Amino acid sequence: MRNTTGVGVIGGSTSGWASIAHMPAIAASQDFALRAVSTSRHASAEAAAEHYGVTGYDHHQALIDDPAVDLVVVAVKVAHHQEIVSAALTAGKTVYSEWPLGNGLGEAEALAEQARSAGVRTVVGLQGRYTPELRHARALVQDGYIGEVLGTTMVGSGMVWGGQVADASQAYWFDAANGATPLTSAALHALDGLHHVLGDFSTVRANLVTARKHARIVESGATVPITVADQVAVIGTLADGVAASVFYRGGASRGSNFRWEINGSEGDLVLTSDWGNMQVAALELAAGHGADPSVQPVDVPATLTGGIAEHLHGTPAANVARLYADLARDLAEGTRTVPDFEHALSRHRLIDAVERASATGTVQEVR
Repeated sequence: MRNTTGVGVIGGSTSGWASIAHMPAIAASQDFALRAVSTSRHASAEAAAEHYGVTGYDHHQALIDDPAVDLVVVAVKVAHHQEIVSAALTAGKTVYSEWPLGNGLGEAEALAEQARSAGVRTVVGLQGRYTPELRHARALVQDGYIGEVLGTTMVGSGMVWGGQVADASQAYWFDAANGATPLTSAALHALDGLHHVLGDFSTVRANLVTARKHARIVESGATVPITVADQVAVIGTLADGVAASVFYRGGASRGSNFRWEINGSEGDLVLTSDWGNMQVAALELAAGHGADPSVQPVDVPATLTGGIAEHLHGTPAANVARLYADLARDLAEGTRTVPDFEHALSRHRLIDAVERASATGTVQEVR
């Protein structure tokens, strides 16, 4: 008989990321059951409770204290992560925090240490590594399909952080103090995927540039200042000596919004998408080696595309559902395969190294 894990989603309104990714993934799972949602307002909490057919709370602590909730999902803005994640850890609950874990390295260090001391299970929402095309690329590299890896280049678009947003509720993207930037969000999701395939950076150089100075709010016509770096350039060396170059831009391109090449002594892999946020993008994988004159589309094995409900394929919930499936196995078997707070801390240290490299114009070690 399956043991069902009760889930409570903080930030579980009827719109936003939780509604399009977490809720469908949980609803399709036989291992997890949604038991409660919370929002910051009574009206939205009531609406969400009615919509999902579960208990609704207008304060996160009430959800955390609910005995029916075993797993607390924190899907709110980054600025609120430390307070809410810390409260869930204090309660001894398993915690799934959306990425970034904290607003800066200091908060991430504190939360990782608290989780370590509490001895509780943790998960961080770096689901891009579950993309089937990325996993197949990893297998091809490990199997020697392209020979010795020589170098890799990645160019992508953040899709947001362009010159305008629809309404004032989205303006927080442009304020660096809020912790949701092209570097910490879109670029880091892509970097985590790169590292999953090829290994981590050992050293980096970087150039973070705020090219746009103001953004327009379409609804009101008002403008807001942009303090995030909307052009992110990182070059460096991976742990096994592979040269790597990554560039992420704010907004979208009229050209290509995601292109990643992995070049080896015997072949090449190319992953592309019309959408720049790699963790939710529909990736296409092409490959060629030996005497092949060019790369050609590659079919991904069914073993990598399965494991989740059919209706989730091609949706933003797909990789989140794959992460939940691995979490269910971890909880059942006592393994630890999903990215956790220690993994999140390593990625925050990468961000810190990139920021230091850009500020000083020097090579920085990634520790």
